[in-house]
Parts: sequence; structure tokens; C-alpha cells
Amino acid sequence: MRRREFITLVGGAAASWPLAARAQEPARFRRVGVLMNVAENELEGQATLAAFVRRLNELGWTAGRNLRLDVRWAAGDREHYRRYAQELVALSPDVILCRTSTVVAVLQQTTRTVPIVFVSTIDPVGAGLVDSLAQPGGNTTGFVAFEYAIAAKWLELLKEIAPSVTRALVLRDATISAGIGQFAAIQAVAPIGMELSVIGVHDAQAIEHAVAAFARRPNGGLVVTANPYGSNHSRAIAALAARYKLPAVYPFSYYVRAGGLISYGPDDLVQFIQGAGYVDRILKGEKPADLPVQAPVKYELVINLKTVQALGREIPATVLARADEVIE
Repeated sequence: MRRREFITLVGGAAASWPLAARAQEPARFRRVGVLMNVAENELEGQATLAAFVRRLNELGWTAGRNLRLDVRWAAGDREHYRRYAQELVALSPDVILCRTSTVVAVLQQTTRTVPIVFVSTIDPVGAGLVDSLAQPGGNTTGFVAFEYAIAAKWLELLKEIAPSVTRALVLRDATISAGIGQFAAIQAVAPIGMELSVIGVHDAQAIEHAVAAFARRPNGGLVVTANPYGSNHSRAIAALAARYKLPAVYPFSYYVRAGGLISYGPDDLVQFIQGAGYVDRILKGEKPADLPVQAPVKYELVINLKTVQALGREIPATVLARADEVIE
């Protein structure tokens, strides 16, 4: 989606509206805050927010008519999370939509009264964000990206598409519980003889040095776990894997659209569309505590055949047959 088209669709979802427009707001004008964990120039972030806005439009909510959207782009910066959370709460919104466990936690530290709807969040019960999936309690509910166990599938998928791999470099964020949990799941299923290495994902130069050193030895592959850095640098990570000819498995399809080899995980657009449904229900009077946290009903397998060819590899027919989308 082109940037100009996206801005038109959102309908001026920005930090503030002109005073004249405010004076024309109807009595039932509702306010929705959105705290995005990615940078504004990330195409994946623009696409998911656009899907959220489209669904709100379908449900009868239109920016400038009966809805005001206040959007903040945090670009994976934790200081931005705190600052923007405070800014949004200060605007007294009817509900805030956000993404990832880290952002939810920051918002909960800022308010326990403003309703929060999250998407693409991992293990919200274990992270203490909700009491349970069925009865979240408090002011927070939403949609889970996946459970930690899916990380085991990524390693299994790597072995399936590249049977010669005996070493796997796992990119993860050890400063968040999700990074620890995902790697633990990978360790639990690593076959005998599989050498696991880990690199933290914070600094681009450090990541490149680690990947370059890892690639000097043969039979290596990458497993990229879900993490804030990756959400903001999917193209750079995919390009790094391509540069060193490493087969790589990713948690979300936007890595594959950015040139990555293969992904297995939930559809981010679907999560934002579902999030719009919960925002609609809250705007119509329902409470977050009464809306159960939902997990994906389907995970998608996406393959980039251009990358397969560039790496000089072949994807087994059994894997291709299972693919939900093949990018040619």
C-alpha cells in the first residue's frame, strides 16, 4: 500500500485535529487510541493499521464523522512506549488498541481504567497481563499471536526444508519473557546432534557480526523468533540471511514478503481485524473483562520461491503442498 493511499484511508489519524474540526464533533464522537510497536514507515505496520481502520469502517465507525483516532508509532523504542502510553491515556480515549506484550505491560502501568485491546501478544496469562484467557478481568483483553510451543515447529520446519542443517542460530530478545519462552521451546525439541547458538537482537552491527561468524562453518540455518527488533527490521534480517546463504524460518509472513525464505505463524492482518471487532464491542458498552482472550484458529505457512531459488535450494513437495501462500 502506498503511503499516500494509507494516509487517505486512515483519514487523518494523527496527533491532533484542527480546532475547527473539533468544534463540529457530534455528541457521540468516540475516541480510540492506537499504540503501534513499529515505525511509521514500516509497510507491515501501515498495512495492519489500515486493516484495522477498514474493519472499523465496516462496523460503522468513521474517522472524522463519529470517531477520532489517535495513533502513535513507537518504532520498538521502550522509552517511546512509556511516553506515548502517557500521551494516549491523557487524551481520555474510550479504548486503546496495542500490539505485543511489552506495550500492553507499559499501558497497564499507565492506566487500570481505560479499556485496552491487544493483538499479536504472546502468553498474556504467564506475563500477568490477564487473569485467564476465558475471564481476563481488569481492563485488558485481546488476541494471542501464539503459544511458546510454536517455536518448536520453527526448528522442525528448518530441518524439513534443509535436512543437512546441523547447526541453528536463534535470533531472540532475552530481555523479554517471550524471548526466553520461545527459546526454551526450541531447546526442548532440538534433536541429538543439533548445535544451538543464540544471538540477542538489539544492535544491527552485533547481529551482522554474529551471523557472519556463524556462517563461516557449514550446515547452518536461522530461526528468528518473534521480537520487537525484528518487527522493525524484517527486511534487514531477511537480507542478512540471504547474504550469507542461510536457510531461515520466521514467525510472521511479513518477513517472507520482505525477502525471507519461509514463515509459520498467525496472519497479523487477521489479528488487527479481530481487534477492531473488540474495539467496536467496547465502544458499544461491553467491558474488556467480559471478552475472552482468543487464540488464532489457524497458522499460515508462507514460502518465497524467489528466495528459494536465490539460495540455490529446493523446498520438499510435502512442504509446498502444505503452503497457504507461495510468493513467486
